[in-house]
Amino acid sequence: MTASTTLRDVIGLPQALPRLGESALIMIDFQNTYRTGVMALDGAERAVAAGARLLAAARAAGAPVVHVVNDGGEGTPYDIRAEIGAISDEVAPVEGEKVVVKQFPDAFHATDLQETLQGLGVGGDLVIAGFMTHMCVLFTAQGAFNRGYRPTVVAEATATRPLAAPDGTVLASDALQAAALTTVSDLFGTVARTVDEVAALTPAG
Repeated sequence: MTASTTLRDVIGLPQALPRLGESALIMIDFQNTYRTGVMALDGAERAVAAGARLLAAARAAGAPVVHVVNDGGEGTPYDIRAEIGAISDEVAPVEGEKVVVKQFPDAFHATDLQETLQGLGVGGDLVIAGFMTHMCVLFTAQGAFNRGYRPTVVAEATATRPLAAPDGTVLASDALQAAALTTVSDLFGTVARTVDEVAALTPAG
């Protein structure tokens, strides 16, 4: 089987990955929600560890960082007022890093994310990581593309879960992960497989 030409190639959009120091990092829904309980994701722990490395590299490079959280309300796995909905300690914001609260998969929809990026002087490259790959990561990449940004998703720092397909079979998380990332790379943005592809790891200390 031969792969079709991507829409990015047809349109003539660039394929080069951005420099992390010249981008803004968007950390999407790195909440405890996805590490335990009903919403636990396959590969969540690996993705959090990769997200922590990416976040450290972005901070070391002086890149603006914006954290996004999904607020599903009290009593839900997305309750940002409770430990279950809190941002995981490994990737928690530090002073000066904005936290955007959303209620839709596209982090730009009905939030101040775009205004926040404008206030930070960001108008081009966005590096995106977080949960879930097939949902908020994908649709935020689409939202960024629709608004003229150049998103790049770091695959290593994302994860998702198996779901029932319309024909009743179970779609494995790896298959859904690959499909979501392929959708991004067909049009909306570029995909870096690892953290190291967008930034050298910052030495500890």
